[in-house]
Order: sequence, then structure tokens, then C-alpha cells
Amino acid sequence: MAKVFSGDLTFDPSVDSLPTPSGGEFRFQPPTGDTLPENGYLDSDVSYQAPPADRADVEVKITPSSERLQRLAPFDPWSGEDFEDCVILIKTKGKCTTDHITPAGPWFRYRGHLENISNNTLIGAVNAENDMVNTVRNQITQKDGDVPGTAREYKAHGQPWVVIADHNYGEGSSREHAALQPRYLGGKAIIAKSFARIHESNLKKQGMLALTFANEADYDRIRASDRVSILGLAGLAPGKPLVLSVNGEWEAQLNHTFTLEQIEYFKAGSALNMMAKQ
Repeated sequence: MAKVFSGDLTFDPSVDSLPTPSGGEFRFQPPTGDTLPENGYLDSDVSYQAPPADRADVEVKITPSSERLQRLAPFDPWSGEDFEDCVILIKTKGKCTTDHITPAGPWFRYRGHLENISNNTLIGAVNAENDMVNTVRNQITQKDGDVPGTAREYKAHGQPWVVIADHNYGEGSSREHAALQPRYLGGKAIIAKSFARIHESNLKKQGMLALTFANEADYDRIRASDRVSILGLAGLAPGKPLVLSVNGEWEAQLNHTFTLEQIEYFKAGSALNMMAKQ
């Protein structure tokens, strides 16, 4: 904070001063208070402990009953096949921010537990089919249910799913969980009219397809009960469109902004997976 007032990154508030409008000098005083450490703060270089060179025997212990912490497991790499016969988890209508995808508030206590925080996935998104939130038709049971619960049932049955979305999907904060959670619950792609830039990048990092309609009118043609296939994944390349087949009856062109590196994220299953192999 002291450096901000000085405008100089070399400013040392313990010895340097600032000129005052009257031509004098102003010096910052060390903070005082009963809550401060009696012997001052430790030097960061002294307190830092480097990890061991050989980490084979290092174990991170997490209480199995913890509701706040969960060990992350790597996402599965791409199978090498097109995504066929996907159900539509939800067709969102209008604004769908990261706070609609993964609401904040009390849910933040589960940020270290992906399974638990995934129980809020897309509960704030408006369903274009019924203008309701957190109510979708389960295409397996043909009954209405909540969004995350429906996604979990699809995952349990090995049923791939996608989200169809409106303009600027994922606007707002850069919450990683807005991409992590759909990926964890078995989502394959978000197909939108357009994306918020940061969220689009986050989806790619988690190995999900972020795709846009070449013709926005195709958004209106799709119904939540449709089955869709994403074709052409074997030839995924920068600037090369993919094909969306709807019920095997009609097709739409899907565009993307994947770079060569981001395509490797997708193939490996996530950016972390790719980096772990290097």
C-alpha cells in the first residue's frame, strides 16, 4: 500500500519519505496494535519450506469425512471419438453469469470439495423451455428434477450431455468452478450464441468444448428434448468448424476459438493433465 502512494516500486516505507505539499517530508510509521505478532512477522524467505525433490512418499492427508476438502482426481482424456447422442441438460435463456452457473454465498465453503459444490451447478440459470430456474426434464426418467441432480443421474448412466446457451454465457467473475463443475458432472460441451472471454478460456482449460453457433437462429430451432451429436472432433483444428447433428435430422455449423495448445488441453482431458505429462 505504501508503494502505491509513492508511485515507485523501489520505495521502501521503512526508510524513505514522501514530499508533502508544503515541502516537508512524510514518513510512514510501523503499525501498532494488540493483535499484531509480538516479535513481528517472519521473513518470508525464512518461513518458506521448499518441497522435497523426491515427492514419491509425500502424502496429503484429508479427513474422509471432510465436507470442505476433497482430493481432486484427473479428468478422463478425450476418447478419440465424436460426442454422439448427447442429451441437453438445460437450454438457458437470457443472461447466464458465473453466479447463475455456480452461486456464491454459503456455497463458497465447499470450494475445496468439488463434489459438494457441484450441487449448485446451474441452479440459477433460466430454463428456456419453462422459464423456471433449477427445473429441467430428465430425459431418462421423463420426470422433472433439479439441474445438478439430473446431471448426476446422466453421469451415473454414462449419458453425455451438453448445455445450449444464449449470448455472453459465463459473464461476470472468473470463477474456475463454473467450468470445473459441469466438467465434473459429465458435461461435454457448452454450445452458445457467444461467450464471456474468461469463462470460455476456463472451459477449455478443463477439457470442455466451448462452441458457438455459426448461425444464431439455430439456437431457436433446438429443443431441450433433442438429442445432439458433435461431429468432426478427430479433425479439430484452429479455425475449422465442427458439425452439430440434431436428432440425425438436421445439422448446424459450430465455430470455436481453440488454439493448438488448447486443443491439446482437450485431448489430454484438461490443461493440468497435459502439464502433468510434460
